[in-house]
Parts: sequence; structure tokens; C-alpha cells
Amino acid sequence: MHILQLKKDDGRDLTLYSRRPIDPTLTAPSPNRDPLVANPHLRWHPLRGEWITYASYRQGRTFMPPPEYNPLAPTTDPENPTELPAGDYDVAVFDNQFPSLSLASHNPPQTIVNTLPANGSCEVVVFTEDAGATLATLPLSHLELLFQVWADRTRVLGSKPEIQFVLPFENKGVEVGVTLHHPHGQIYAYPFVPPVPKQMNAQELAHLKETGQPLLQELIRAEIASGERILYRGEHAVAFLPAWARYPYEVWVAPIRRVKDFGCLLPEVRADLARALKTTLLKYDGMWQRSFPYLMAWYQAPQDGEQHPESHLHAEFFPPYRTRDRLKYLAGTELAAGMFANDALPEDKAKDLQAVIVDVES
Repeated sequence: MHILQLKKDDGRDLTLYSRRPIDPTLTAPSPNRDPLVANPHLRWHPLRGEWITYASYRQGRTFMPPPEYNPLAPTTDPENPTELPAGDYDVAVFDNQFPSLSLASHNPPQTIVNTLPANGSCEVVVFTEDAGATLATLPLSHLELLFQVWADRTRVLGSKPEIQFVLPFENKGVEVGVTLHHPHGQIYAYPFVPPVPKQMNAQELAHLKETGQPLLQELIRAEIASGERILYRGEHAVAFLPAWARYPYEVWVAPIRRVKDFGCLLPEVRADLARALKTTLLKYDGMWQRSFPYLMAWYQAPQDGEQHPESHLHAEFFPPYRTRDRLKYLAGTELAAGMFANDALPEDKAKDLQAVIVDVES
């Protein structure tokens, strides 16, 4: 992996990654030349016992621009720069211009509840220079590089004393609220372990203490033994619809044996994980004969200096579709009570995706 680190005029970092050497003379453009003054803050929810971040300036962020004004495309007119330079590279990562978390946040306002600076980080990960591509259309070697990028960003962000948890994710499609069509994801680095991974880690740790075995690794072995919900089974990685799925076409992608984070992936595991990921994406697109919308989130161990033998790197896909014709929106029981109601058995939906033939080499 080749890396080139650059600095934008407004002070934001830009890092380019490639499978080939990168031209060292490239410079970092920016549509904004003034220093950023983003100052988000946290407020404590006293009844839920969790932090909420506030960043009202995000209402002014770029929303669905026409293709000729794509801020994630390489710059073609120096007088009208985008976020990225023209050049030969594969993946670009830069600080979000409208962050919900910022290491520079300070002096939070005083309210009737506790407040704190939102000392975290928000990065944009541009998967490719090709605006017409998706993760599903990228070659396996490109996906392997992306795993290395996520590992490097986890290392960089996790080394900061303020950061406790690093979450790479992708919102894809207008159905899940994406504001830019160019293939990209984000990385949020939190000053605490957020509620969802905190709860999952607690369950994993309790199981490890009770049985001596990693919980997700045992569940994956059970899923493989059943075979009923498996979409991909390689030597090192697996994709499956979990027996406990909350969404009709929810898919999990993971190494078969426990790996705590991206940085611990061996080359052969990373290669097989890329196959599992691409198989899932192609099956989604193939079943609907279109670019399928989803939220993809990658969970890994907290970056708090502990070993976390309970944590098992994995992705969870949250697709919005209930059927071919109707969107799945969260209902009262899900939003108000936190209890999901799934109208379809994962075994039945697994059959739908299993029937889609894909070619990951294309």
C-alpha cells in the first residue's frame, strides 16, 4: 500500500492511498480556503444515559449536487476545486468539512444538562475516483486495499488520546439518506464507546468469561454447521443472514476466526473477507437488478489500549427493503421501545439471496 499525506489550505488533512506509487508532487485542493471553525458539542441524555452530539452548521452541507459539481470527483478546473486532486490513486480520506465530532471542539454551551466538547473526528472515505462505480463493481484487490485503509485510519485515529472507538460505515442510496452519489463512506472516531458497540461488547465479554470462547466465533460456527443462511463460505471468511436478524435482508460479513480489528487481518484473511464482501454486494444488486441501498457498518474492538479478546471484527448490513416494492421504516416498537419487529424469517430471505449467481472476479 502506498500513502501520500497532504494538507488542505483550510487546515484539513487529506491522505491518498493506492496499490501503485503516488505522484509526490500532488497537492491538496479544497472548495473552502478559509480555516474551519466547526465546534460541535455533546449533551447528556439523563434518562437514556447517553451522549448526543450537536452540530447545527451541518444543515448547510452539500446536498445532491449535479454531476458537474461533484465535490468528491478529482479537480479538473483549478479555479473551481473539489475535495480531491487529479492523479492516479485508489482511495482518498479527508476531514469532513461539516463534522459532528471534532478534536478542536471547545467551550460547550451551558444548559440544564451536562455538556462536553465533542472531541472526536469525522472523516470522508472516497472509495474510488470513478463516480459511476460502487463497492460491488470494484475489483477484489481494491476492496483489500480498502480494508488496509480502514486499518490505517483506525491506527491513526485510535492513537489519539481522545478517541475510544473507530467506526467505518457507508450510507448508500437516497433511501438511507445519502447526500452525495459518488461512492464514499465515512469514519467516525468517538471519545467514548457508543451505546450499540458497547452493548455488543458487554455481551461478548460476558460469554467469554462464562465459556472461554468468543461469542460471535461460536455463532459463526453454528451458522456454518447449519448452512441454512450462508451466502459465502470461504477458508477464512463468511457472509450470512444471522438467525437473529432484525431486518429482512440483514447480512453479516466476518472472519470465521476471531480477529479484533482491521489492523490484525492477515493477508489471506483480508483477501477472503474481500470475497465475502463482494459476494454480498453483488447478490444485493443482482436480486433487485439495480444498485441496492443499505447502511454498512464495521464493528471492531475499542481503541482504548485494552486487548479486548471478546471483540470480533464484522460488518452488519441494514437494508431498507422489506419486499421488492415496499420500504422498511422503523416503526413505533422499534423507535420508541428499541424492540425490532421483523416481518420475514431470515431463512426465507437467505434463500432469495442464495439463488442469485454472482461472479466476484468481474
